[in-house]
Amino acid sequence: MTATAETLAAPLPAPEPQRQVRWEPWALGVLLVGTGVAYIWGLGASGWANSFYAAAVQAGSVSWKAFFFGSSDAANSITVDKPPMSLWLMSLSVRIFGLNSWAMLVPQALLGVGSVALLWGTVRRYFGAAAGLLAGLVLALTPVAALMFRFNNPDALLVLLMIAAVWAMMRAVQDGRTRWLVLVGIFCGFGFLTKQLQVMLVVPPLALTYLIAGPPKLGKRVLQLFAALGGLIVSAGWWLAIVELWPADSRPWIGGSQNNSILELTLGYNGLGRLSGNETGSVGGGGMRGAGDAAAGAAAGGFPGMGEAAGGMAGGGMAPGGAAGGGMWGSTGITRLFESAQGGQIAWLIPAALILLVAGIVLRGRAPRADTQRASFIVWGLWLLVTGLTFSFMAGIFHAYYTVALAPAIAALIGSGSVVAWRHRDVLWVRIILAVSLAATVAMAWVLLGRSPSFVPWLRWTILVVGIVSAVAVLMPAVTRGRLAVGVILAAIFTGLAGPTAYAIDTINTPHTGSIVSAGPSVEGGMGGPGGGRGGFGGFGGTADGGNRRTDGAGTGMPGTPPVGMGQMPGGATVPGGTTPTADGTRGAMGGGVGGLLQGSTPGAAVVSALEENSDQFTWVAAAIGSNSASGYQLATQSPVMAIGGFNGSDPSPTLAQFQQYVAEGKIHFFIAGGGMGGGMNAEGTATAISTWVTENFTATTVDGVTLYDLTVAG
Repeated sequence: MTATAETLAAPLPAPEPQRQVRWEPWALGVLLVGTGVAYIWGLGASGWANSFYAAAVQAGSVSWKAFFFGSSDAANSITVDKPPMSLWLMSLSVRIFGLNSWAMLVPQALLGVGSVALLWGTVRRYFGAAAGLLAGLVLALTPVAALMFRFNNPDALLVLLMIAAVWAMMRAVQDGRTRWLVLVGIFCGFGFLTKQLQVMLVVPPLALTYLIAGPPKLGKRVLQLFAALGGLIVSAGWWLAIVELWPADSRPWIGGSQNNSILELTLGYNGLGRLSGNETGSVGGGGMRGAGDAAAGAAAGGFPGMGEAAGGMAGGGMAPGGAAGGGMWGSTGITRLFESAQGGQIAWLIPAALILLVAGIVLRGRAPRADTQRASFIVWGLWLLVTGLTFSFMAGIFHAYYTVALAPAIAALIGSGSVVAWRHRDVLWVRIILAVSLAATVAMAWVLLGRSPSFVPWLRWTILVVGIVSAVAVLMPAVTRGRLAVGVILAAIFTGLAGPTAYAIDTINTPHTGSIVSAGPSVEGGMGGPGGGRGGFGGFGGTADGGNRRTDGAGTGMPGTPPVGMGQMPGGATVPGGTTPTADGTRGAMGGGVGGLLQGSTPGAAVVSALEENSDQFTWVAAAIGSNSASGYQLATQSPVMAIGGFNGSDPSPTLAQFQQYVAEGKIHFFIAGGGMGGGMNAEGTATAISTWVTENFTATTVDGVTLYDLTVAG
């Protein structure tokens, strides 16, 4: 064996990753403080962000029952379609500091700082200060991370918990103690209570890593993994058991389910349905075409012609960019993460991460079985591969912001892989690997920045030049060992992070609201949800020219004019219950007024005043179809507003008989026309029947362009 081969085969000196260098505390302080400032800067500009979750936060801040179940309203008519753990943090903050955007969103930003710190500590422990700091920096500057750590979706807490699970697993690999495995299970269980089965994507990587690298004998390793499973079941199962055993007539309906079951929600709409596309109650898939026509039309207030358009849109007739064919959530396949909708969010460093993953495992190839550095490459690499492939091929609901779940794995592989490779830069093939990873990063930046040519156009060329120079320099041993080595390192960091940083800065400086949001500037052909890009349906926000600006809310990269049936009739006339779009196309039922499927309502002062009149005499000051429609009125009045049918308006809650009983008992003051679609794939929602009954038995009044039915006065 040659001296070089022996060097590659031997483990790195154990003390080195633990040693603190003089500059590390200062660099870490700058990283964490900078991350905190960036994530908190201008946070209030996003208002209620995703008002679907904001309404549940408000409800949980005034009702402990709503807090526990994650109810959309304090009167506990229905829950959100996720478990409530992420809502608990925000609700507690609002209880302490009052209902405002900052009180709700600052906990999310702090989760981001915590995620960066935990990733730094996890990587640093096994690869040293430089690797940990680089990993933390990459995570902080990932565009979709800068978005989701400033938003009120569950993903912020989920990311922190998944990183924590890897931290505990690596501690188990280091000393083989069972307590670390139990802690892994607990973190995964908490992840389940945050976003249900998505956390399970990291469970196979965690289990396989310990089976490969755990210090004890195989039999004990298997038993320890069962202990981890026990921790997962207990930490997640206690809440599930309480919800299932609680009498259904004294708790809210489980939003997103057709049978009022948290288990159905877990395995169906939020579980296997996401993979197969068979998500009962979802607006996605071809199953809603036709079947959703009547429901959508009636839910919109019973206006002729609207249901057909809504049902057709939901039938999957448009692919990204407005191309015909494909599902409404975009095409599936191995290139999905690199397409316009997702690429700028996460793809900048994926090729480099995969290259460095292979290099890292090869460089640790002759190390002992329980080598912590190789185990680290395995767990982060499997995380990236399993989650990335799942996102690429899942046929159900998929949004670009889901890709934040890939950010920690990419960041860890970049930090650890580049440092390990740099330490072996005397070997020719390692220098070639470093050069290839830089070239791949340059190519990705060139493609991604080319999709938004008006966005800092000089940056694309600068990255190209600096990247080529740094790739060539890495191939020269004299350069990488001399005083120029620092310049090569800085050039490589610039190459990898300049593009994501520009996107992250744009994201931080742009307000984001609505159910579908995306990071960075407008991109050609980008979309974040139903419809298409230029030439597609549009109507979920975006600019009038098909851009991806998020000031109005949805950030889908689609034209701003609402599609027929979603708040605007052909020719520009508004439907009752809708609002007239502004010149830039950013209003209408999908983004203003009564709200709609993806955008919360924005009631005017007169509507709020009407709802607040004698509000203490009613259980619900109003009822509206769809959670987003109800959310804005609830946040404006801070009184319960019933969300008929949950998020999509497709849940069978309440039944027509229940609604009629509530009205007879004087529990609901107003019915607000318009709002959500009211239909869904194979759903048995009751929004159609309720809307029809109201319009036939009560008199409509228009206030601020919003159609209200006073349910205390029969028509």
